[in-house]
Amino acid sequence: MTDPEDWLLTGAERDNPDTAIPAWTAGNLAEPLVHGVAYFDRLVTAVQGLEPGDHLFFTDWRGDPDERLRDDGPTVGELFADAARRGVVVRGLIWRSHWDALSFSKAENASLDAAIEEAGGVVVLDQRVRRMGSHHQKFVVLRHVGRPERDVAFAGGIDLGHSRRDDGDHLGDPQPQSMSSAYGERPPWHDVQLQLRGPVVGVLDTVFRERWDDPTSPDSENPVAWVHDKLLALRGKSHMDPTPLPDQPPPPPECGPHAVQTLRTYPKVWPAFDFAKQGERSVARGYSKAIRRARRLVYLEDQYLWSKEVAELFATALQDNPALHLVVVVPRVPDQEGAVSERPQYVGRQQALDTVLRAGPGRVHVFDPENREGTPVYVHAKVCVVDDVWVSVGSDNFNRRSWTHDSELSSGVLDTTLDEREPRDPAGQGDGARVLARDLRLELAREHLDRAPDGSQDADLLDPDDFVAAVEASAAALQAWYDGGQVGPRPPGRLLPHRNAELSFATKLWATPLYRLVDDPDGRPIRLRRSGEF
Repeated sequence: MTDPEDWLLTGAERDNPDTAIPAWTAGNLAEPLVHGVAYFDRLVTAVQGLEPGDHLFFTDWRGDPDERLRDDGPTVGELFADAARRGVVVRGLIWRSHWDALSFSKAENASLDAAIEEAGGVVVLDQRVRRMGSHHQKFVVLRHVGRPERDVAFAGGIDLGHSRRDDGDHLGDPQPQSMSSAYGERPPWHDVQLQLRGPVVGVLDTVFRERWDDPTSPDSENPVAWVHDKLLALRGKSHMDPTPLPDQPPPPPECGPHAVQTLRTYPKVWPAFDFAKQGERSVARGYSKAIRRARRLVYLEDQYLWSKEVAELFATALQDNPALHLVVVVPRVPDQEGAVSERPQYVGRQQALDTVLRAGPGRVHVFDPENREGTPVYVHAKVCVVDDVWVSVGSDNFNRRSWTHDSELSSGVLDTTLDEREPRDPAGQGDGARVLARDLRLELAREHLDRAPDGSQDADLLDPDDFVAAVEASAAALQAWYDGGQVGPRPPGRLLPHRNAELSFATKLWATPLYRLVDDPDGRPIRLRRSGEF
């Protein structure tokens, strides 16, 4: 069995002496929840089980109070407000978003705040970010005071908002958000969240408390909001009041075989975060450590594979390991239409893909999914599986913004349970395949390739080379069916070879600087920018 430090960051490698969280915790139970339907159903059950005096802490990038978590409800607002009314300590940190006119969620986040506070909870609209940045963390922590064995947390890429409640058929959430017309009236949405039990729940509790207790005003980067909230305060209602939290319960007991490392991004800001005075880039460092150990297969699902700087990490791994394959699943087109929304993203993605394609010709495989009706599926997941050993699920995308500029949170998981299916050690490094990592990769592959959900058709998906061949063959068959005029039955599988948009030289002239400055800014200290390190 490999030493966990071969894969997980040490405290020194995290390089943030200001935080109270440990390098990692052992004895956890991590369960991937693929799709919003699975996550929301589990969340409802867990929250409804809270009793007076228990704690419900959550962070969110976007929250819609009317989003139904099951077909018949409750909504997000109802679930959290009902918990507050029965005496649960409900506290939330929601990003104080930019305007809705810019395709953000200012009004929705404020409405969720109001719904919860009217019931006795406290929600802070948090703008303690770097200029043009956001709080992008999405997690919920549920503590059962005096009953720590029931503690649970959910962390990953799924917001408490519209469009997220989709399932494996990908027919879309009945409550959609506005998106590109390419995704139809009910945009299909692919996403993943982790359910976590064990000591890591206490770590996420600490992560929330560090942000909540930050003495800087939540309006620090928004003078208009500061004035607005001062006026609200005169009427007895303030969005700037992170009231004291109850005492933190001890960590839950160990309950499973998973070592979990909480990886974060915080930018260097002024005033500095008390818990990250120079920022934190453990997301970037955690991925970098795992990718450098890759030998056979890196499997990614990502909303924004943009940055050349991030792509260079994969390029180096491909150059150093001639048997390594990179399989990537991305959205077909950006979520919003219009030149300013689309063209800079195409620039960033093309730079990233060109970098890895040059480094590993014939070993880089990029696809975008659609549902069985032919509607593109929007990939919002942020998942990475390395050699069926290390797996991560989080809020961060594979770009410079997520690795340096916004607040992010990802969970790197190392299962101690060896997988007995062949090949038992696909990378040949003595690590051995792990059950959690392999099972997640196979679950995602079954959906994308229309394989049996029970795993009975997994034989050619276990070995990395066979897996790559199966995915390539499926995507090629579906593309040939389209190219041939859709004659005959549609072949199984929902992936197509990804084709980035062609951009003219004139478009690149204006879109490239916009991409660098707005879409993918850099939140590192100057010394790290100069050195090119994270």
